Amino acid sequence: MNNRKPIRSFRDLVVYQNSYAASIEVITKVVPKLPKEEQNDLANQLRRSSKAIPRLIAEGYSKKHQKRGFQKYLDDALAESNEVIVSLSHVRDLYSRFVDPRLSERLIDTYDKSSRQIYNLAKSWRDF
Repeated sequence: MNNRKPIRSFRDLVVYQNSYAASIEVITKVVPKLPKEEQNDLANQLRRSSKAIPRLIAEGYSKKHQKRGFQKYLDDALAESNEVIVSLSHVRDLYSRFVDPRLSERLIDTYDKSSRQIYNLAKSWRDF
């Protein structure tokens, strides 16, 4: 039996839900704890790229009727997700005294899963 709900909006996409929730955690639990010298670089990058992923999914979904349109936004969302993974890896490896490494690792896992979900969504949409 299939327990999946029909997708009526970008908000119904699990990858949107997960990436949105993760962005809230990055912005509220990671960014404020970074040292002052990283507030203009790493913190700024994390804010920008974590917020971009759900935005790109939402914007791309509005162009789902255009195969190439949706694909481009999903490609960009995947790139941003991978960028967040690298940034959170820097946080984990450089700033573990400021940010709990378990939080960083959990968020890395979430974004790694999101990257795979975005890739699979793009692949299935291409084949649709």
